[in-house]
Amino acid sequence: MTVSDDAIPALAVQGDLFDAVESAVDEGFTTAERIELDGTSWIEHVHGWLSGSQQVFDDVLAAAGWEHRSRWMYSQKVIEPRLTAEYPDVDDAPLPMLRTVAATLGSHYGASYRSLWINLYRTHRDSTSWHGDTVGKTQETSIVPVLSLGATRRFLIKPAEGGRSTSLTVVSGDLVVMGGRAQRDWRHSVPKQSTPAGPRISVNFAPEPTP
Repeated sequence: MTVSDDAIPALAVQGDLFDAVESAVDEGFTTAERIELDGTSWIEHVHGWLSGSQQVFDDVLAAAGWEHRSRWMYSQKVIEPRLTAEYPDVDDAPLPMLRTVAATLGSHYGASYRSLWINLYRTHRDSTSWHGDTVGKTQETSIVPVLSLGATRRFLIKPAEGGRSTSLTVVSGDLVVMGGRAQRDWRHSVPKQSTPAGPRISVNFAPEPTP
């Protein structure tokens, strides 16, 4: 279901002095922190990877073709507690910076990112439940980067068979990358929270199948 412009609240995030600088990515990934989840899966948290993230947040919020999607949960269809915009071809992304990000990620991780989907968590009440991305159904291993813009939220990942979760506190401009068998053997989520928070956008880059 397409969301009309007047259906999207006038959302705002309080910027800081760092957001006054021009938007740019850290091509050296100098702040990357990798966590080995198990022998075949890993997650990487690249702190402050995108500078000037407030401007990118504002531009994506204004330009993306937001939709309110539904999905089946058990025996009933429910509305997802977030908005989504999907771009099967990265060349159609709503701003040039996202194409720059895709190219930089591809060069660094040795993958081709030709499509992306964008999620808008409007408040602390929006969320996504435990899941593995669709790529896990078709590729044994993959590298899936997620760029965070806007409000700080928790990102959780836990074994698919159950067990203790690993929690990351992700702020605007941070990059979270899931690699190896993380989409098959692990599940991740952005939970609801009791503490009020402003809007957050996640930009998810989908890898093309490897030969």
